[in-house]
Amino acid sequence: MEKIKDLEGLPGIGPKTAEKLREAGFRTVESIAVASPKELFEIAEIGESSASKIIEAAREAADVGGFLTANELLEKRKFIGRITSGSKRLDELIAGGFESQAIIEAFGEFGSGKSQIGHQLCVNVQLPIEKGGLDAGAIFIDTESTFRPERIIQMAKGVGLDPTEVLSKIRVARAFNSDHQMLLTEKTVDLIEAEKIKLLVVDSLTSSFRSEYVGRGTLAERQQKLARHLRTLHSIASNQDICVFVTNQVSAKPDAFFGDPTRPIGGHILGHSSTIRLYLRKAKGGQRIARLVDSPNLPEGEAIFFVTENGIEDK
Repeated sequence: MEKIKDLEGLPGIGPKTAEKLREAGFRTVESIAVASPKELFEIAEIGESSASKIIEAAREAADVGGFLTANELLEKRKFIGRITSGSKRLDELIAGGFESQAIIEAFGEFGSGKSQIGHQLCVNVQLPIEKGGLDAGAIFIDTESTFRPERIIQMAKGVGLDPTEVLSKIRVARAFNSDHQMLLTEKTVDLIEAEKIKLLVVDSLTSSFRSEYVGRGTLAERQQKLARHLRTLHSIASNQDICVFVTNQVSAKPDAFFGDPTRPIGGHILGHSSTIRLYLRKAKGGQRIARLVDSPNLPEGEAIFFVTENGIEDK
């Protein structure tokens, strides 16, 4: 059976239906395969029985994975790559560096070091494996106009790499709204398959969603859309064996009278979706503190690192 690559190849999907699905974030056969009939029914305005048949055909056509033994999964995880942050203490906190096949989220106030880590990973992923890199390139989706090639040059010099060569291996795209952000994310698959890329940075993941969906009345729609976006990111991380690093904004919880009132944006959808969550904050003397708040296999803990002219470092 010939592999179906486009939505139009699925029975029951014509050009108009395919256009509606793509506008809603369903741009691949795999995304249809993991959808529910209700989602397609509401988006494409087709009967639920037709939606079920389309999903069934997509599941037959797509490789969406199946069951593995725990031993097989353990063997698979032995091939996970890790990217050094530049700080040994931060690397130790997350068991050796920023891992592939995972979404790693860093949240914190402005100036806490989120974008700095994103820039540093774009440089360090290009290091040879024996020096903490993956000898590969990076993709940076910029939603807040935070990417600075000048900072990449500084960091490249800091780790002894040729700045011009480092810049040539980083693909950057500016996302202007949440739909554009989701479209760019879909397009990264083509880049990853065409080039040797092992890192995808989204800085910031939530800013467009936060600004476009204001008020409690839009919360459900925003969260559903964010969930679809996260499913795509998880699929890319797992199927393409890359590290996905996302930054997240925070807000202050008004009814928190004790403790730290800072809360990450995205609610439970993002909280449960991120593989590893890091809370970054400023401290005295130029220090940054990274706190590991969630991981499937690592204990909570903290690490101190510095942001210097050379990049992320220990002192």
